[in-house]
Amino acid sequence: MTAMPEDRLPLISDDERETAVRRLQEAYAEGHISHEDLDERLHQVLTVTSRRELVSALSALPAEKADTASTIAVAGGRIRRRGVWRVPRRLKVESAFGRVHLDLSRAVIEHAVVDIELQLGTGRARITLPRDAIVDIEGLDTGWKDSRYRTTRRSRPGGPEIRISGTMGFGRLKVRHAWR
Repeated sequence: MTAMPEDRLPLISDDERETAVRRLQEAYAEGHISHEDLDERLHQVLTVTSRRELVSALSALPAEKADTASTIAVAGGRIRRRGVWRVPRRLKVESAFGRVHLDLSRAVIEHAVVDIELQLGTGRARITLPRDAIVDIEGLDTGWKDSRYRTTRRSRPGGPEIRISGTMGFGRLKVRHAWR
């Protein structure tokens, strides 16, 4: 593979820059880098234009914490995640009105246990899981309708454990395993 000329390297986005600043601040707060090192690296992060330079500014920092929670929230409308997407260790889904569909059948699940917290007002939720997933919905409080979950007939051992908790007002949760 040939290297791209320096003037054709993809520029970094504002989100990438903000993430790098946050990582530097966390490293300083945790005592991994000195105040002088923080100043130098912040200047570098705020002035670089390419990803290669950004990676250089973040070198020798500890890896990001993988156990952070992600939140998907809407007041009304749909929440839909499907296809190939990275599932965080803890996922919080909030919706006052609307439908939720989380399809984890083709998602990248890097953790042995994934906690999904639902905070739903009205509307229904559907979660499609990988065929080998183990499901725990004991932590879910349903106000109006019961949850529907059927175990898969042929499952393989060794899949991730998906723990679903939270509250649902006037809706139904349907959990199923993918067919393939």
